[in-house]
Amino acid sequence: MRNDASLPIYLDFQATAPCDPAVVEAMLPYFTGRFGNPHSVEHAFGWQAEEAVEEARAALAALIGAEAREIVFTSGATEANNLAIKGAARFRRRQGRTKVVTLASEHKCVLESVRSLAEEGFEAVFLPVRPDGSADLERLAGAVDETTALVSVMAANNEIGTLQPLAEIAGIVHAQGAWLHSDAAQAAGKVTLNVRDPDLDLVSISGHKMYGPKGIGALFVRRRPRVRLEPLFSGGGQERGLRSGTLAPPLCVGLGKAAALCGQVLEEETARLWGLQRRLRGALRAGLPALRFNGHPQRRLPGNLNVTFPGVDAQALLRAVPQLALSTGSACSSASVEPSYVLRAIGLDEAAARASVRIGLGRTTTQDDVDRAAALLIAAASALQAAA
Repeated sequence: MRNDASLPIYLDFQATAPCDPAVVEAMLPYFTGRFGNPHSVEHAFGWQAEEAVEEARAALAALIGAEAREIVFTSGATEANNLAIKGAARFRRRQGRTKVVTLASEHKCVLESVRSLAEEGFEAVFLPVRPDGSADLERLAGAVDETTALVSVMAANNEIGTLQPLAEIAGIVHAQGAWLHSDAAQAAGKVTLNVRDPDLDLVSISGHKMYGPKGIGALFVRRRPRVRLEPLFSGGGQERGLRSGTLAPPLCVGLGKAAALCGQVLEEETARLWGLQRRLRGALRAGLPALRFNGHPQRRLPGNLNVTFPGVDAQALLRAVPQLALSTGSACSSASVEPSYVLRAIGLDEAAARASVRIGLGRTTTQDDVDRAAALLIAAASALQAAA
């Protein structure tokens, strides 16, 4: 339920999620009385902070089936993605592996990380995806060889919600001795994710996508068989030497609490969101039979819908429904005037891409919110189509 009735109904949970009140409560003591530096090992203030950080590390590890010592805290998923991709590629270059493979529909920070490696002399391969947004496994198998250092494929797409077949991808990648990285910013805490099944080498996580605070994330780095990375920057050697810098205990505690809460409600919340998504999809389809839903119809995030409204400019549609907080795509690309590259990657032409809206449902979304959103969107889109 919204805290302020004057605000629009929030339906942009792929951009960010509000901090759960229990997360805020868990964090507060570490801003004041428990303010110690977790790396100060000589006194009780440091020990207290270190214990809280390690409890948070264990909670996050439990959510994804990892060992606590395999979790490296970062400032967010963007840093985790950069560390995973650049760190792995630079380390494996010593072994003669100089190819990095990813998909054209990945998050921009993944695409830019791979492009930056190309400037260092790596072979960068950007594979097309299928019309539902999933990886083309035959193309992937043809691209991965004994020179491949790393393959990066996100667990769940941030715009169209498609879940990738990570088990099949892992089999292809590991058969050639390459490592598999997955950006799980959208998947962690929303769908079941176990780093052991499928067998993942590196996994990036974001706190604010799973009802934790902004400014904190993590990278899972597999220990057995060992995955090794070159750090992005130098410092005091914290986080196993992979990510130097003083950790922020309040943020770590918040991420750990958010992970624990997600684990507790995952099954129930997944079922609830599937119900809301189907209700919204059905209402939109009934009112606007010509619209298109993008992404895989079943293998997708339960709280995501990406909808193309034919003959309607998405920006005009959003302006016509100020009662709703929606987006046309990734928040990291919202400054761009270009149509979504993810939608273009799955085959939409420019007009269709510009007519598409992302709807993100979450923990605070109600049935009334969904019903009102459907009615508002149908009315606004119908009016815009009639005026065109």
